[in-house]
Amino acid sequence: MRNVKIEDRLEKVVESYILNHSFKMTIFVEKNEQGKFDVLYANSLAIQYFSTEIEQSAASFFGDLWIPIKRRMRKLQNHSDFTTEIQSIRGGVGVLFELDFQRHTEEFEREIIIIELRERLDTVTVRKSQSELQHKYNSVIEHNLDPIITIDQNFKIIYANRAVHLGFGYRFKELSGRSILNLSGEDNIKAFKLFLSRALAGESIEMEDSTIFHKKGYLLPAYLKAIPVLINGEVEEVQLIVRDTSIHQKNNEKLLFLSYHDHLTGLWNRQAMKEHFTEDSLNALQRETRLSFVHLGLDRFKLINESLGHNGADEILKMVAERLKIICPASARLYRNGSDEFIVSLQNHSVLKTEKFAQQLLNDFGKPFYHNHQEYFISASIGIAVYPEDGKTLENLLRKSEQALTFVKDRGRSHYRFYQEAMNSTFPDEALMESHLRRAIELNELTIHYQPQVDLKTGHISSFEALLRWNNGKFGFVSPAQFIPIAEDSGLIHGIGDWVLNQVCKQLKEWQDKQFKAVRIAVNISPKQFRMENFVDKLKEKISYYDILPSSLEVEITEGALTIIDETLATLNELKKIGIFISVDDFGTGYSSLSYLKQYPIDIIKIDRSFIKDIEFDVKNKAIAKTIINLAHSLGMEVIAEGVEKDLQAMILLEAKCQKAQGFLYSKAVPVEEIVEKYL
Repeated sequence: MRNVKIEDRLEKVVESYILNHSFKMTIFVEKNEQGKFDVLYANSLAIQYFSTEIEQSAASFFGDLWIPIKRRMRKLQNHSDFTTEIQSIRGGVGVLFELDFQRHTEEFEREIIIIELRERLDTVTVRKSQSELQHKYNSVIEHNLDPIITIDQNFKIIYANRAVHLGFGYRFKELSGRSILNLSGEDNIKAFKLFLSRALAGESIEMEDSTIFHKKGYLLPAYLKAIPVLINGEVEEVQLIVRDTSIHQKNNEKLLFLSYHDHLTGLWNRQAMKEHFTEDSLNALQRETRLSFVHLGLDRFKLINESLGHNGADEILKMVAERLKIICPASARLYRNGSDEFIVSLQNHSVLKTEKFAQQLLNDFGKPFYHNHQEYFISASIGIAVYPEDGKTLENLLRKSEQALTFVKDRGRSHYRFYQEAMNSTFPDEALMESHLRRAIELNELTIHYQPQVDLKTGHISSFEALLRWNNGKFGFVSPAQFIPIAEDSGLIHGIGDWVLNQVCKQLKEWQDKQFKAVRIAVNISPKQFRMENFVDKLKEKISYYDILPSSLEVEITEGALTIIDETLATLNELKKIGIFISVDDFGTGYSSLSYLKQYPIDIIKIDRSFIKDIEFDVKNKAIAKTIINLAHSLGMEVIAEGVEKDLQAMILLEAKCQKAQGFLYSKAVPVEEIVEKYL
């Protein structure tokens, strides 16, 4: 039984320490009969710091800190007090403690040691800073919108943020301790493991075409990004960002379909025809067989449009497409070439077989089409061109099949003809028109009109499209659709294109000198002009000569300028270096490929007017336009809609977040004087 006077003495010593040492952690320990130490007393600072109770062993009270404390206490054998320092790890951070030991034996008739601890202020600051940094790090991970999974060196999942549950259905407790490899599809497991191994070796790496299991058991396409976390040069863990790309994949698949199919009938389009011709013509050449192009045009379809309206006429066109699908042999390819024209390519067909097929088409068009319980009879005319006799390029074959089709329509319709050289006489004006076009610049017959591009949100106008006009002494006003192909086929497009660029730069310089508001002008560039080796150099010279801002110019190109990837990419990159804007015209008509959008530095996509027409009534056109807008925005591109003629069309485009529009609703293309008067 302990001496009461000794206990009173101990209590007084404790009270003294409470009064004089309240700023330190103070602990009284006593060696028990087994030679171990028990805690007799600890002040509130010590209890709070070590998060424990008093009446227990010193080893339990101090935890990991007891071993270094006990080692230092051995020096008290020859001293009544002793001061030292010890270092420990607390909360993952190194901490330095100042320790004071006082040994009391005689006055208490047993060995009692008073331990005073104080954490060095500099380590407190460091630990606080480290703690704040850790909280920020954890917050960034936890509140990130991207699903993030943390794995250790053994591919084990040690953490998953909330976004993982939202995207893939798993909660952290369901993933904790599992191998991340279990979430990958079997076909992807080898590549996935290699990807993770590289990350665990310290490499930040991405994986685009991966798959991850959803909790419900189905695979989702995923984009993965692995970020190794290094501590002292060693990879401790890897943060794995996992994005579900199924939505993007669906959008890409839709747009890929649009790129190769006609949006109304679902048939192949001209872009698909170009790619197929490369393969089909090579096969025909190797096998020494023919490739026939059967060019079918509906007769007097304008009457159907006027009678049924656009929606009704579209329904008839879909019926025509379905009928053609049934008639065409399995080896044939069926394309929609334009509003009321279709093309069938027949492989390995003799002249006789092609004639029989053409006659079968004409016979089937003798049957009525039904719309709203009414019969409609539509006849068709057919022109045929054959590879390689009539041409070795798709352009030549289509031109000659069209000449044969026109020949048929001019001679009574509803029959077929193969192309013949004599049919060239059907187009006597083309050669004459080319002669006049050669002197158009010299005779000042060419002018440039400008069409405003309106910001749908604000109504402001800061950009225009330059459009070429030709007023000829013999033919009068000639449509660009008529004379531009002649210019391209004859090579005149290079001189005319240079003239247009020169006039636009000159105009920009004049507006710049007059301190008009800054605007941008888009110039249509022919594919042949774009492919010239000195195209970029010529453009640089004009910009330098007129001393205009490169950003005030926009080069507008079509699919025809984008086909040779290496050359095109080099040219576009040069234009971007200069600071020129790049846009793709008539996007969505089948002349643009998704691969171009991914590879090329394009700033602007222009939605073709065919998708804007009747957008307020046509659900499909509306869906296509919205898909194009969403895709462009996801790729960081601006969108301009062409052919806007109605307020409701503009409202629909604005709701879809299309940035700009141009069309007759705002203004037709007008002379420069009117632009200055109205907009500058």
